[in-house]
Amino acid sequence: MNRRHYAITALQASQDSPTLARLTELSRDSVARLNALDGLIPTALRPAIQAGPIDGDAWCLLLDNNAVAAKVRQLLPALLSHLRVEGWEVNSIRLKVQIRRAG
Repeated sequence: MNRRHYAITALQASQDSPTLARLTELSRDSVARLNALDGLIPTALRPAIQAGPIDGDAWCLLLDNNAVAAKVRQLLPALLSHLRVEGWEVNSIRLKVQIRRAG
C-alpha cells in the first residue's frame, strides 16, 4: 500500500474530525463572546484578556494578572447580563490568571 503524505490546513483537519470540529466551534464561540463584550471592557484592559474555554453554561476568561482579574471581577454582573441579552446561555464566567514564567 502506497500512502501519500501531504500537508493539510488546521481547518481541513477540523472538518474531517468531529472532535476537532467541535473544539473549533467552541473556540470561535468563545472569541465571539469576548468580541461581544468589547464595549463593556475598558480599552486599557482588552489586551490583557483572552477568550478561554467553554464548559456547558460556564465560560472562562484568561487574564494576564491579578490587577486585571480584580477589575474584571467588578464587571462580571454587567458582562453576564450583556451576554444573555445577546443570546448566549452563560450562567457563570470563571476568571483564570495566566502565570507567565520567565524564560
